[in-house]
Formats: sequence, C-alpha cells, structure tokens
Amino acid sequence: MTTVHDGEPGTVATTASRPRGAHPLLIFLAKRVAVTAGLLLGVTVVTFGLVNVVPGDPVTANLSDQALNDPAAVAAFREKWGLDQPLWAQYLHYLGNLLHGDLGHSQQTGRAVLDDLLHYVPATLELALPSMVLALLIGTGIGMLAAVRNGRLTDQLVRVGALLGLSTPPFWLSLVVLYVFFYQLGLAPSGGRLSTDFSPPPTVTGMYTVDGALAGQWDVAWDAAQHLSLPVLVLTSLTVAMLVRFVRSAMLEVLQQDYIRAAYAKGLPTRVVLRRHLLRAGLVPVVTVSGLAFASLLSGTVLVESIFGWPGVGQYAYRSATALDLPAILGVSLFVALVYTLVNLTVDLLYGLIDPRIRLS
Repeated sequence: MTTVHDGEPGTVATTASRPRGAHPLLIFLAKRVAVTAGLLLGVTVVTFGLVNVVPGDPVTANLSDQALNDPAAVAAFREKWGLDQPLWAQYLHYLGNLLHGDLGHSQQTGRAVLDDLLHYVPATLELALPSMVLALLIGTGIGMLAAVRNGRLTDQLVRVGALLGLSTPPFWLSLVVLYVFFYQLGLAPSGGRLSTDFSPPPTVTGMYTVDGALAGQWDVAWDAAQHLSLPVLVLTSLTVAMLVRFVRSAMLEVLQQDYIRAAYAKGLPTRVVLRRHLLRAGLVPVVTVSGLAFASLLSGTVLVESIFGWPGVGQYAYRSATALDLPAILGVSLFVALVYTLVNLTVDLLYGLIDPRIRLS
C-alpha cells in the first residue's frame, strides 16, 4: 500500500511508472494473484515436509491392529496412497494433481478432499459470519465509548473486561457457557447443528439456517439457529475482547488530531463528531484487525468446534492431523492460506474506500 497526496509539492504520482492505459486495480490484482500462487506453492512444500518429519506412520494411524499384522494389507495401503514411493515422487505426484484441481482423497473418509472441504466449510462459515458481525458491532461501539471516556470509570471497566476476555482460554469459556446455558438453565441445545428430530434441509448454501429459510422449513431454521447460539456466543465474546483494545487505541490516536479538536470547538454534537470524523478516520487499523479475526474464525476454531460437536473445518483439521492424513492436511493448509490471502486482499481494497488518500500500488 502507498499513500499519495495528489497535488502536493515533492510528491510523485504512483501512476508515473505504470504502463499507459493499465488500470491500477488490475495491476494490483495481477500482482496479488502471482503472490498468492507462490504462497500456495510454498504452503504445500512446508506442509508436506513437516508432515513427513513429524514422528508417526500413517499406516499405524489408519489401520487396525489386525490389519497391521498382515504384511499384504500394509503393502496394499502403502501402494494405494503412494507411500511406497520416495518423498520427492509423492510431492510431484500431488503437485501434478493439484494443477488439475485434484486435492487428492482423504485416507480417513475415503472421499475427495475437495468434497470434504465443501461439506465442512459451510458449517464453519455459519459460525464465523454471525460471530464476526456481532463482534464488529459490539466491539466497535464499546471501543469508541472507552476512547471517548478515556481515563474515566467506563474506560477502566472496559479495559479490565477486554483484558479478562483476552486471557480467557476458549475451551474454558466454552465449557462454562455449555454448563450454564445448557445444563443449568436449559436455554440452548448442547451441541451439533440440528436436533435428532430434524433432517438437514435441501442443500443450497450448506448453512442450515439459510437453507431452512429458503426451503420454507422455518422449524428447521429455528432449531439450527438455537444450536448456533452457544458457539456464536463464545466466538463473539473472544473476538469482541480483541477488537475493543484495537478500536480504543485507534480512536484515541484520532481524538488527538487537530481537526477533531476543531470540530468540538465549533460546537458540533458528540454524535456528529463520532460518526463523521472519528469513526471513519480510525477504521483503517480496525479493518486490518477485523480481517485477521474473520480469517481466523473462517479457518476453524478447533477447540470450540470440538466442545460443541460442530462439524466444521476445525474438527476436520484435528482429525486429519491425528490420523496423519496427508492429503487432508495439505487441503486444509491450502484452504487456510487461501482464506488469509483473500481476506488480506479485501482489506487492502477497503483501505482505498475508507481513506481516499490511500492508493493501491
């Protein structure tokens, strides 16, 4: 990213070095696509190497004791998954399939890794979207309030609350929420995506709340929303704690600017100053942190998904790692890398919309 103040003495327009007729956004996107391709290639190399360095044998992790005592079964398993070949040959074979859109087949499910990801990603997305939206609304509001009331009791309480939230382990908060709202109060289901009384709605997006509503199965959509409530509460709480600290710091920095003091000196109401001046000026660092938080949620929260029995990317990644399922591990790694790359690209594009002084380079 490059900041350019057009028309100021001594500045050089970023378009000077661009080919005539080339749109800055297209050049930027082309660079990011090239970087993404290199990044994904690097992820496959690192992940492939680490999985083969970790102690353990995929044969032992996937075959039963009876099959392990059968040399023919062991040899057949190694031949089926290419484990009898040198590492370099295994990697080149995987890379060749990857160039054709084939992520391989999972050793634990027997299905194509791409099909597994398409099955598990919507479940994680159904958790990540409401958690991120709620966290942004709550975290931005509380962070701005703390910044405006800097040094007062409200600010002190917000800072203590944010610190406690950041210090709380996700698994502990999940267990506490599950104990209070399910076991003690009975206000929400214990886990899973649907009660046993309901069948999944016809698949459109893979998100049961949305698909249930689209199919007119409002009872299914409501039951799915109830199952969402507790894990979303946990993820929202953890994300809010992080956002509050960043929003407060960003807004405090903006409040020290002269134009904010001038706005107050003109007698503008506080709500006008906050909405027109403070919020927009402090959004750039907030957008960065929000993008990383959303990418983290979308990549799967292993502990939260495991405790609530949520069949998302986190659980799939955990089972793949414990079984040393190389194709699945590589598939999840590529998915996570792609998520972070796309989120960072989106954040970069949002910078220019939020602050016109920022230009893409």
